[in-house]
Amino acid sequence: MSELLVSPVAEIVLRKLGSIAYQQVFLLWGVKKDLLKLENTSTTINAVLLDAEHQQFHNRELRVWLEKLKDVCYDAEDVLSEFEAESLRGSNSSKVWNLLPHPKSLTFRFMIAHKMKGIRERLDEIAVDKLKFHLNINRDYSLDVSKQREMTHSFVFASDVIGRDKNKQEIIQLLMQPEPVDDDQNVSVVPIVGIGGLGKTALAKLVYNDKRIDEYFDLKMWICVSDDFVEKKIMIKIINSATSKKPSNMDIDQLQKVLRDILSGKRYLLIMDDVWNEDARKWIDFKKLLLGGANGSKIIVTTRSNRVASIMGTMRCANEYRLEGLSYESCLSLFMKCAFKEGEDKHWRRNCEKMWRSSIGGENIR
Repeated sequence: MSELLVSPVAEIVLRKLGSIAYQQVFLLWGVKKDLLKLENTSTTINAVLLDAEHQQFHNRELRVWLEKLKDVCYDAEDVLSEFEAESLRGSNSSKVWNLLPHPKSLTFRFMIAHKMKGIRERLDEIAVDKLKFHLNINRDYSLDVSKQREMTHSFVFASDVIGRDKNKQEIIQLLMQPEPVDDDQNVSVVPIVGIGGLGKTALAKLVYNDKRIDEYFDLKMWICVSDDFVEKKIMIKIINSATSKKPSNMDIDQLQKVLRDILSGKRYLLIMDDVWNEDARKWIDFKKLLLGGANGSKIIVTTRSNRVASIMGTMRCANEYRLEGLSYESCLSLFMKCAFKEGEDKHWRRNCEKMWRSSIGGENIR
């Protein structure tokens, strides 16, 4: 019996779903909910694929499960290929045509949305079925996925971030409200949750660099977690952000003393960007080191994972801040900014407005 390999095609599908180009256009096409569920389900299944492929020779039912999964992955790849072909139809050299749907593609968009929903429902069933096999999660897979992103920094030109002013105001209001805390708690956590490419990090940067934040908090720190949630590494990053000094030759006990001294009595803001850790015990243990600040201290966590948000979130008014897709106008502005030099986009913007009205049917596109 030959080995049935699913992980290569599953990885391709997941990588395409995670690309910014796909996400932004699918959001515009009105299938953002199916896209989010599809990406989350695909990530969950991919994390156990290696163990499933290893055990398939000893479990006939598991091999049948893999065959169903492979069929769905191939169907998903076909749908994404159809999408690519339609997006490029009629294209010569314009970058915008690589991102926007064809003006006569209204029927096509409904067809793609229907197919995506069907694939998502089939994947949901497969994800439920995997529970009976008690498959082991491949920790290296989670680590590899997180490392696809480069480490981030806190600097941003506000003019480069499009369509997030309202979100910024809402987050700042959450951070500055005097939320009551328990006697042994003095820090609240606000998770910003959304699929890759929506602008979670950009939004966090906007908040971090706002003057009101500088006035309200005594101390602010930015770290990018990304890789495995290792306590010592995270402490070093926080200390480095707070003091511009990277501690060296310190053991973990010395580091926790330095960190607690830095936070002691200060109302601080800590941004933890790109968190993937879904082990609640790791977060509970580490959070104890962050409780020495003044009441009103806040932590912003950006993550793709609903489970991460559930584990880390503490805000009583809202356990998480779910970031939605950009408006039509903001998406179009973003496309124009990426595709053309400044001043060259006016002609294309008018043409794209006409194209969208023709495709969707009038002025109700907003």
